[in-house]
Amino acid sequence: MKILVFGAGPLGSLLAARLFQGGHEVTLLARGMRLRDLKRHGVVLRRWPTEETESVRVPVVGMFLSEDDYDLVLVVMRKNSALKILPLLSMNKKVPAFLFLMNNAAGPGAFIDALGKDRVMMGFPGAVGYREGHTIMYLNGSPDRPAEIIMGEIDEGIATHLGKIAQELGKGLNVKAVIEPYMDAWSKYHVALLFPSLAPALYLCGNDNLRMSRTRDALVLAWRGIKEGFSVLKRLGYPIRPKYLKRFLFMPEPLAVYLLRKLIKNPRMEIAMVRHAEVIRDEIQQLNTEFLDLVEQSGMFTPTIRFLIDQFNKKTQPLPDGSRSIRLRWSEILIPVLIICLIVLVLLYIN
Repeated sequence: MKILVFGAGPLGSLLAARLFQGGHEVTLLARGMRLRDLKRHGVVLRRWPTEETESVRVPVVGMFLSEDDYDLVLVVMRKNSALKILPLLSMNKKVPAFLFLMNNAAGPGAFIDALGKDRVMMGFPGAVGYREGHTIMYLNGSPDRPAEIIMGEIDEGIATHLGKIAQELGKGLNVKAVIEPYMDAWSKYHVALLFPSLAPALYLCGNDNLRMSRTRDALVLAWRGIKEGFSVLKRLGYPIRPKYLKRFLFMPEPLAVYLLRKLIKNPRMEIAMVRHAEVIRDEIQQLNTEFLDLVEQSGMFTPTIRFLIDQFNKKTQPLPDGSRSIRLRWSEILIPVLIICLIVLVLLYIN
């Protein structure tokens, strides 16, 4: 398959290299210093935490032209950047399919308007990494931890051509293509999980995951933001995707905050969250604006989300390290326990 990867950031570079190694005719589009680095060094990949390093000589170009002929264009970049290149992409009438891999809460409307419904697919790059100089530090994209490409149709379901493209992408080295039948819902829940909740809470801790793990107030705010976001989407009728997120809706707050603390302390968060958050403030603002539109549509009261977004936009001072002023909702544990005890007592009395 002849593929253009539009976007030479960490994940675009990683996917271009792995698809090229899998035998596809891949070209990576880059500009400026990044283009010069790629011509000189190739795509340099360094695995975390083993420090294994390799250089993959993926062909590179500096422009996308109206007469360019590819079987597929993968657009791997931030949502706000992708919107800016839509006029350029729309000038090309030869490419039959564009797969946009990014965070997205607003849905595919802008992409359909620019390129037509038949040529647009939405997805997400299920890989983690960041760029350090000309080197890409990556967490997944190896034999034991493949890089995922999550993709789906504009409408719910799976079309034949989507299955064929997924099959081809799955031939990439250490790449796993996953078809999601409810891609728009999946994208919205992913945004709710991270951007109006975890991301601003992390910024309230100086973008320091270890400090956040010590600061219970930030963990509580993040959790309440997640629950509010999920409730908004549920009110609007979006099915919970992936399905395992359903457990979040019923988890008692004290337990959720404890588990969130354990997650945030994981050393992988340095790559999965902290390094990424350092350079995507503009994307977070874009996605938070999109999610607030969903909040307005739902008519729900979301005080935590609005507080977190307001603090993020104003670049307020971090919370005191280790602050614990917000009271946990222990009733979410105590009330179910009391009900169970009452049921047991009634059963014992009846017997």
